[in-house]
Order: sequence, then structure tokens, then C-alpha cells
Amino acid sequence: MTDHPSNPSVGEGDAIPGSGKVGFVSLGCPKALVDSERILTQLKLDGYDVVNQYNNADVVVVNTCGFIDAAKQESLDAINEAMNENGRVIVTGCMGKGADAELIKEKNPGVLAVTGPQAYEEVMTAVHEWSPKQTEHNPFTDLVPPQGVKLTPRHYSYLKISEGCNHSCTFCIIPDMRGKHVSRPIGDVLEEAKRLVNAGTKELLVISQDTSAYGVDLKYRTGFWDG
Repeated sequence: MTDHPSNPSVGEGDAIPGSGKVGFVSLGCPKALVDSERILTQLKLDGYDVVNQYNNADVVVVNTCGFIDAAKQESLDAINEAMNENGRVIVTGCMGKGADAELIKEKNPGVLAVTGPQAYEEVMTAVHEWSPKQTEHNPFTDLVPPQGVKLTPRHYSYLKISEGCNHSCTFCIIPDMRGKHVSRPIGDVLEEAKRLVNAGTKELLVISQDTSAYGVDLKYRTGFWDG
């Protein structure tokens, strides 16, 4: 979010609630970036415009990181800035669970909603509630590319193959934030990879919390792709 005014009050040219304009702040690792891409894609599919100025948005989504103290502070600073500059903020991501979620509400009691990571439906429900569309979405003119909305340069893309982790390392809170390891079906992974390559991606960066554990939870389950 850039070029925002110092005065958070609504003025001439500012978004009117219901105008379908959403601001977005994405923090954290590539896995969180993929979550942001999925939310942004759904926003576009639902007919919302993503804007890069606080005063042009009728609601702002902040995707947080909570892995280390410095990341938590950066997330809190981003939420505080969005609250000061806009005042209508939806928080999601790794800080949106447990004690961190309560900390967010304590420091910014006016936030509209707080959700955890991969909570795509909850985020969209909150957006629809606080920024109901007043204009009808036209699927013939409001187009979204087959690969969805990407936040990386055109030549490379992140391909997330699983969520969470089964290890209980004393120094790591990932299982608490993102849950146990869950592999994506192989057909879904390959189909997404194909869409990205067809869209011009030259390098696929396979990511997960524990890449070597992919498929452990699926055991010998059969997957299908391209027939």
C-alpha cells in the first residue's frame, strides 16, 4: 500500500463502502504469498477491484506472518497502519490464531475480522459482509486469467503441494499455526502446474513446510490427471 494520505478520514475521491474496492497487504513466506494469491484470485472472480491506496479501498485485508517476534511486530505495524489510514481492516494469516489473534484484537479492537491461515472462505465472507458489492459482476468483462492472480514475476511461480507439518520441533510453531501435514491431491498439483506453464511460467518453485513428506498422509491413494 503506497501513496496513502496521513488523514484516514474519507474525503473526495475516497472509496464508498460497497464500491467493491479492496486493499491488500501480504506479509510472510512464499506459502503465505500463495495464500494471498488465492484470496486475490477469488476477489477478482467475485468482481472486486484490488487497489494500492488506502483511501481508495472500502476495506483492507492484511495477510500476517507470525513465525518470529520480528515478523509479528511487522504484522502488528501493518495492521496498525491500515487501521490508521483506512479504519476498515480484515486480518488473516498465521497471526490470526490463538494468543496472537487475541493480541491483534487487544491492540486494534476495531478490526472487522480475524482469521487464521488458509481461511479463504472466512476472509471472503468477511469481505462480502463489510463490502457488499453494489454493482453486478460481469463474467464476460471482469476476466481472471486461467492461472489466477499472481504476485510473482511472470517467469516463475510458487507451486504449493501441501499444508502444515507433523514434526513437533521445540523451536518451531508451524504445526500450531498451520496444523498437521495435509498433501494436495496429485491431480490438483499437476493441473495447476500445467496452467502456470501454459501462462508463461519458466520456473516452478515447489514449496511446502515439509516437502519430503508429500504423500505420506495419502499413502497409496490413486490420483488422476489429464485422463
